Amino acid sequence: MQDHSELDEFFAHRPPAPEAVAEVRRLGIVVSGSLSKGLGVKLDRGAVVEGMAVGRYVVVHGQTGRRFFSIITDVALDATNPALEKTPPDTSDPFLSQVYQGTATFGRLEVSPMLVLDPSTGSEPEAGEPKPVKTVPAHFSPVYEATEEDVNRVFGAGDERHFYVGNPLDMENVRVHLNLERLVERSSGVFGKSGTGKTFLTRTLLAGIVKQDTAVNLVFDMHNEYGWESQAEGRHRVKGLRQLFPGKVSVMTLDPESSRRRGSKVDFEVHIGYDQIEPEDVDMLSNLMSLTDVQINALYFLRRRLGKAWIEKLLAEGEAGEEGGPSELDMLLEDGQLHGGTLGAIQRKLGLFRRFDFLRPRVHEDVVGKIMDYLDRGLHVILEFGRYGSTLEAYILVANYLTRRIHGRYVQRMEAALGSRTDEPKPLVITIEEAHKFLDPAIARQTIFGTIARELRKYNVTLLIVDQRPSGIDEEVMSQIGTRVTALLDNEADIRAVFTGVSGAGELRQVLARLDTQQQALILGHAVPMPVVVQTRTYGPELYAEVGHVEGEALQDRLTRNVNLLQGDQEFEGFE
Repeated sequence: MQDHSELDEFFAHRPPAPEAVAEVRRLGIVVSGSLSKGLGVKLDRGAVVEGMAVGRYVVVHGQTGRRFFSIITDVALDATNPALEKTPPDTSDPFLSQVYQGTATFGRLEVSPMLVLDPSTGSEPEAGEPKPVKTVPAHFSPVYEATEEDVNRVFGAGDERHFYVGNPLDMENVRVHLNLERLVERSSGVFGKSGTGKTFLTRTLLAGIVKQDTAVNLVFDMHNEYGWESQAEGRHRVKGLRQLFPGKVSVMTLDPESSRRRGSKVDFEVHIGYDQIEPEDVDMLSNLMSLTDVQINALYFLRRRLGKAWIEKLLAEGEAGEEGGPSELDMLLEDGQLHGGTLGAIQRKLGLFRRFDFLRPRVHEDVVGKIMDYLDRGLHVILEFGRYGSTLEAYILVANYLTRRIHGRYVQRMEAALGSRTDEPKPLVITIEEAHKFLDPAIARQTIFGTIARELRKYNVTLLIVDQRPSGIDEEVMSQIGTRVTALLDNEADIRAVFTGVSGAGELRQVLARLDTQQQALILGHAVPMPVVVQTRTYGPELYAEVGHVEGEALQDRLTRNVNLLQGDQEFEGFE
């Protein structure tokens, strides 16, 4: 008798199934599909269709050893005989129900392949780097649940470059890590309707950037939620970034009274002088202040004629010229260089500035230089707006004023550092809320924020925009947003805007529309190798501990140990 039969030789070229396959639950087999429309998967009899969920990950094992990482985009019921829909069988008999289930009737998944691991790039299938999908697996290729090893192979394990942001759906023990270096390489956005947890998502991303020192942050904190502790919806208190990173985060304020009332520790009070404001700073407020094109042009004219004190002179009522003569404004009116109605409208509308106590006629401090000094030292700056956060005119004025000047200094320093990377300023991420007010299609091409978004990272400055109305952001700007973290959106225009410039958007829209109202988000773009739906991590004690913050008994234990070290009671190995 021969040791090998002809049948053994025929099947010898087929590689043995990996051991991991036996440990992972098989879901079904591929029965149809295309590269453009995705794959149709027939569920196995033992797979419960109610256990499937849109946004969940599966892995298709191809015949050549390739593994296709895929996302479920739809779940459906199907039958081998259409007549079963018209005349359903009597399922009161458990035996008949089991006979039909999985044979005449079955579950069907629509699966979109996102990445493939090709064994030809390494000695083992695991050695291959994830690559874009350019083909599809063959008929009857088995489909398995994604494992923790699969997810880590695609998204990376936790290290100095990857930060844990959440768990894939129905995979509580598996972590998804975000590549923070790639996140800050381009502008990014956090989107979602009100109440979906955008602030917690943003705070988590900022905590990761601070912890891993990937960039420095300048946060325009509209509602005083990032610097010091704030109240969550459950009325419990959550810590701000200054509390988690006391030596790395600096807090500045426009409203010191509000900061004191909330117990926020502030390093610097921000004041801006009328003589420091230029017409370009007011131009951004044209829609909010109902300034017409004629009035905007008049602002530039007045700045040229009146000099740096142009706003102070416009706001000074009944000002007389030297020796009681006519004022400069009177002379402009008499000469016919300025229309009285235009001047009156400008003075009335700029009167809003009198309500902002952070604006002064003259300020000797250089607030831009102060912020740049903090950023150069690697400190992250959070600017609290206090009571002015509810006044959109104040928020836009200050954010635009500071961003224009800080970006200008970054441009100068980057151009001076050409050929010498050691002199480049540290990458800067500017966080703004209500972003559609800065990036409206009518003004985005002329604003500093639109410029930064289009520059990618040319001058080491990028944006982190937070908004609940992405449809209000210019399409060209949205197409340049590298990474998009999107919670639930129910407006079709907003959903369409989020997927601007994204391939395969049709399938992903169904995923986005079915997110939970809180603590779920779809992440796609530059910082992740493929779209992922995550149950976002809780911003709480676990995260505090991960970034090195200690309190309660742990803090007391650390203090006791350090005291013992000082007294020589223990062998010195360094303070904690």
